[in-house]
Amino acid sequence: MITVGLVGKTNVGKSTFFEASTLVEVEIANRPFVTIEPNVGIAYVKNKCVHTELNVKCNPKNSICLGDYRFIPVKLVDVAGLIPGAHEGRGLGNKFLDDLRKADVLIHVIDASGSTDEEGKPIPPGSRDPEEDIKFIEEELDEWFFSIISKDWEKFARVVDLTGKDVVESLLSRLSGLSINREQIVTTLKETKLENLKLMQWTNDDLRLFSKKLREISKPIVIAANKSDVPTARKNIEKLKAKYKYVVPTSAESELALRKAAKAGLIDYVPGESTFSIKGSIDEKRMKALDYIKKNVLEVYGFTGVQQAINMAVFDALKLIVVYPVEDERKFTNRNGEVLPDAILIKDGSTPRDLAYVVHTDLGKGFLYAIDAKRKMRVGENYKLRNNDVIKIVSTLAHG
Repeated sequence: MITVGLVGKTNVGKSTFFEASTLVEVEIANRPFVTIEPNVGIAYVKNKCVHTELNVKCNPKNSICLGDYRFIPVKLVDVAGLIPGAHEGRGLGNKFLDDLRKADVLIHVIDASGSTDEEGKPIPPGSRDPEEDIKFIEEELDEWFFSIISKDWEKFARVVDLTGKDVVESLLSRLSGLSINREQIVTTLKETKLENLKLMQWTNDDLRLFSKKLREISKPIVIAANKSDVPTARKNIEKLKAKYKYVVPTSAESELALRKAAKAGLIDYVPGESTFSIKGSIDEKRMKALDYIKKNVLEVYGFTGVQQAINMAVFDALKLIVVYPVEDERKFTNRNGEVLPDAILIKDGSTPRDLAYVVHTDLGKGFLYAIDAKRKMRVGENYKLRNNDVIKIVSTLAHG
């Protein structure tokens, strides 16, 4: 399962974002280090379900179908708030960074309204430039990567160079605790132009460059510009969007309120949508809150942004797509007759053989060819899977 790490300084709405995404009750308080143990929950990415194209009723097993959308689970880890100097162990720095080792992608929740100082203490809205928080988190993560990579570097480089060991494999084993794969190391070496240098020739600047680039590639960051309903946030969000690749305006409080109201049966609301409808009688206080969300969030941005941030992390930053494996390509079912039971997240550009290995190792080993169930045609192992493909794997080895 994909792991999304939720990062940020204290008091920016990180725990609210987590609860809104997972509806797991967590302690939400206006003080530093309220989140000490990482909260772990299940959030979902949202993708138009392929049943809408095929005009069938699906029976989801590994995911949920709401209306026209398939919600596919991902693990969300909300870690302790970060303060400057975390990589040196300040605050709960070491704990924080250890909790992030397994993350595939990070969502950095920032206070876009500029109403918290660098340590997360409340200040008047507009007093702080939220970009400072982005820079500081990136620097902390870069320093963390550098400290791991550079430790005993000379000794490591000498052993690899003198014994003729494979550089990529050696770096991979050195960084195994960071959930880094071979492809990410190869890409980093190429982009930093270090692939043809002996490791003993790397300077300190080369090491820093490699560390930073590897962090960017292996732990991409989506910025959730939170507190987007506060007037001072709007200008800041536009500025950030012009400078950073992945920025989503969010109002975690609004999303949490909408999901709780939906859970209580007071409104109809699908996460990530631009509207909600009232179902029953609602007291004046709650009605006022819903009107505020409608006017200051949904009508301004078109969403609360929480679902969009999760989707951006998985589909844009990680470049994943959704594919549906089936055993009967005519009825779109598994062996039990369940229609479109599983929605699999897989790297864009993957092949049917890659999908076969994800489903079951035996299927991958015995892969012969695949059938594109939507187009009713046979495809080979070089076919590039597309989002919402429905695929039957034909293999010499029976799955299971």
